[in-house]
Amino acid sequence: MPYLKTTLPEYPLMQDMWDAIANESRPVVIYGMGNGADKLFDRLATVGVAPADIFASDGFVRGHSFRGMRVKSFSEIKETYSDFVILLSFASNREEVLGMLTDIDKNYDLYIPDMPVADATEYFDKEFYNAHYSEICDAYNSLADETSRSAFASIIRYKLSGKMSYLEGCYSTLDELYSLLPSEKIRSVIDVGAYNGDTLRQMRNYFPHLESATLIEPDAKTYKRLLKYTDTVADIEITTLNAAAFSESGTASFQSSSNRNSSISSTASFENKTTEIPLVAVDELSLSPDYIKYDVEGAEQEALIGTKSTITRHAPALLISLYHRSRDIFELVIYMKRIHPEYKLHLRRLRCVPAWEIDLIATT
Repeated sequence: MPYLKTTLPEYPLMQDMWDAIANESRPVVIYGMGNGADKLFDRLATVGVAPADIFASDGFVRGHSFRGMRVKSFSEIKETYSDFVILLSFASNREEVLGMLTDIDKNYDLYIPDMPVADATEYFDKEFYNAHYSEICDAYNSLADETSRSAFASIIRYKLSGKMSYLEGCYSTLDELYSLLPSEKIRSVIDVGAYNGDTLRQMRNYFPHLESATLIEPDAKTYKRLLKYTDTVADIEITTLNAAAFSESGTASFQSSSNRNSSISSTASFENKTTEIPLVAVDELSLSPDYIKYDVEGAEQEALIGTKSTITRHAPALLISLYHRSRDIFELVIYMKRIHPEYKLHLRRLRCVPAWEIDLIATT
């Protein structure tokens, strides 16, 4: 996918999508249900907007309700309102869903709000952008190539506007992402946030000389699925840890959702089971990796701090998720540039909505 040659928005920014929604005279309807819709309802309340309706795709409506509202079909919404604004409340990387959303975007006013995955206290709105503008510029200028800078700027513009056009202009394929890594040299890996083994599957496909992998996964149920997969792998040496990578070893409260939204937390949640889990600093494992992947639902910087000595000694290639918190996209880039200035930093994003699957690829 060709990247748009995009620069950062003007400063100071005077309006964002939340201003546009707050000033809407047309009905605002939410597309989708679940946790994302709950967060969106709460966020809309802060700008004084009450959704007029909630709907699901035709064929997926079963007479259920959400927050006291009957869930309608898209066809019903179009019959009810002559003009309306759509806010998307779910995520997807499925080609058929992305194609459908592209068609909707051509015919209706569609917003795809940027909702933080791991920290609902900070939203990437105009106030956030203006407050962190110098850091955003520092991160932008720290990236190694024009593709990375254009992608970064397009993602920032998406976050502020909620418009799908910026997402469609700044994504890469998995092949393009892995082409930035020294695949032929990688024999030993650490997967920080191994989930169910999905990225180990990728590594086995892209790293032809892979010999060993250390997999760190904190969620108990997901860890069982990880073990079920690793039991089928006989061609490489595998070590697994049911723990969370952090800046130092210890224990912490952990909100388990048995999916990618599990995270370390200091607060209880009625939605997810909270348990005590061990924390591990990668430096204390005394490993010599050629590659480390970090995808730890908002604790990436803490995991990097706990890997500082390993990175300094062995200079492994790194892949770091940048999308769980609003500040990750600039804060983690700045951290790498300050603590490990010898690394070249590339930013890539796989195709999905909203702006998830953003990765920083760091190589020496």
